[in-house]
Amino acid sequence: MARHRALVTRVRRGMAKWPVAITGLVVLLLLGWVAWTWLGGVLERRAAAEANDCSNGSVVLRVAVTPSIAEPVREAAQRWTDTTPVIDDACIRPEVQSVDSSTVLTGLTAKWDDSKLGAPPAAWLPDSTLWANRLTAQNNAIVGAAPQSIATSPVVLATQQPGADALASGNLVRWTDLPALTSAANGWAGYGKPQWGKFRLAVPDPATNPASALAIQSALAGATAQGAGPVTTDMLAQQGVKDLITKLANSRASGAPAGTLDALDGLARAADIGTASYSAVPVTEVDLYRRNLGKDGAPKPAKPLYEVGMGGASPAADFPFVTLSGSWVSQTQNKAAQQFRDFVRQPAQQKLFAAAGLRVAATPDHPTDSVGMRWPALTQNLVPADATTTQDISASWTAAAVGDEVLSVLVDTSPAMGPSGVEAVRGALTGEVNRAVSGSMGLWAYAAGLDGDKPYKQLVPVVRIDQSIDQLHAGITKLAPATGSQLYASMLAVYQSVLAHYQDGKHNRVVVVVAGRNDGGLTFDQLRTQLGQLKDAKRPVPVNIIAVGTNIDHDQLSAIAQDTGGSLASVHSGDGVDAALAQLLSTTN
Repeated sequence: MARHRALVTRVRRGMAKWPVAITGLVVLLLLGWVAWTWLGGVLERRAAAEANDCSNGSVVLRVAVTPSIAEPVREAAQRWTDTTPVIDDACIRPEVQSVDSSTVLTGLTAKWDDSKLGAPPAAWLPDSTLWANRLTAQNNAIVGAAPQSIATSPVVLATQQPGADALASGNLVRWTDLPALTSAANGWAGYGKPQWGKFRLAVPDPATNPASALAIQSALAGATAQGAGPVTTDMLAQQGVKDLITKLANSRASGAPAGTLDALDGLARAADIGTASYSAVPVTEVDLYRRNLGKDGAPKPAKPLYEVGMGGASPAADFPFVTLSGSWVSQTQNKAAQQFRDFVRQPAQQKLFAAAGLRVAATPDHPTDSVGMRWPALTQNLVPADATTTQDISASWTAAAVGDEVLSVLVDTSPAMGPSGVEAVRGALTGEVNRAVSGSMGLWAYAAGLDGDKPYKQLVPVVRIDQSIDQLHAGITKLAPATGSQLYASMLAVYQSVLAHYQDGKHNRVVVVVAGRNDGGLTFDQLRTQLGQLKDAKRPVPVNIIAVGTNIDHDQLSAIAQDTGGSLASVHSGDGVDAALAQLLSTTN
């Protein structure tokens, strides 16, 4: 029995193998088909996604950058490009243009020269908010989002090494010491060098050199409660502050170059500080660093200048990133500008700026490859003045430094200006009179029938401001809303009056505050023809125009300003007249 069972077990038949093989093959084919379909779908979706990302093509983001910070911005731009930024289904391609800030300001407020500068930028990175303030004062519709600082650089004094050593051996010089130090007959005696005589400070034109403007503001900050600012517009009307401005302006070195870099070169080439025409130059730390190494395009100086850190509240250039909203800036470019701004403010990119000689919160590191640089720690920061006050400071300085301004102001009192506009202009003119440290002013108004059949009337003849404040105040109060407007006839009348009473050797100019269009009398072509006939190269009379609101002939007003060598500023409302007026008075054209 046992053998029988064993035999049965040995002869049991197994399952056939060919059905299993077929089944496995089918499964493999199915899996292959699924995998192929899935991979094909992924590739198809990826291609579709990539095509969709840049379906609107490539958009160029042009950023105009002051040369001081151009190198690290370019590096940051390359890093951003490597992330393949896409906005509104368009690939963004940043282009960084290294352009002097004064050139950018002129281009944005007058005419952008495509042949020299390329297309206008969608963003601007100057070295100081002072430039953004000037842009806003001349055209407050062109600035987009509020500017944000990318990096900072303190304003320091640059001098020859012996001068820096002498200043370091005595009491720490403060910005607020400058008016007294520079006006003293023997300023260097206080630092053990009486043989050097007067401490002469070069003050390159603050209208185009933010380091000078910030130094002046810091010198005035001593009059504030804490000695650290901010300087206010009301302060500028105080006699003590006006005296400080006048003292500093009158004691600056005469004949110094109008540009900071030229002033640095002149001081570096001087045989010694005792015989140099000036002893020191205010400059941003990063610009001094670049100058000593010849990184600013000019040859490296044979003798580097030395950095002198100042005591008290330290001013700093803040390198604001300004997004622009001109007609040439698309919505996509505007978004791209804001994203790029946020990118360069990230810690990784901030270290690029530190390596280039700027100061950032992300790291205390600084370059070590330049003699003369001491990178002093800052113990107190200047609280900067607001935008309007910065313009007022520049205007007060120019008046004190130049001292020969002759203004004839023509104000629109037609319905286009309106009661609130007239009131704002009255306030701006009153403030200008109160803050003036020198110069002369006359006042006119225009509207229909102000003086018999004339659409204009002289309210105050040209008088010395310091001797006629009450008379000017009385004339300003006579500015009142009226009806009608003959702008061009009124402009011509004032221009003719200025020529008839021209003051040789002084800056004679017309300032027009206008809110409406010309509605009768002289035509635009007739005005241009007569102004062209009256124009005298030996007696220049620039016409500076402040246009309020949008109810104006912008192209015509711009042409008049250009014909006469003047300027055109555009503001939203009368509230912007104060800053615009101060801005134009801070220049001499």
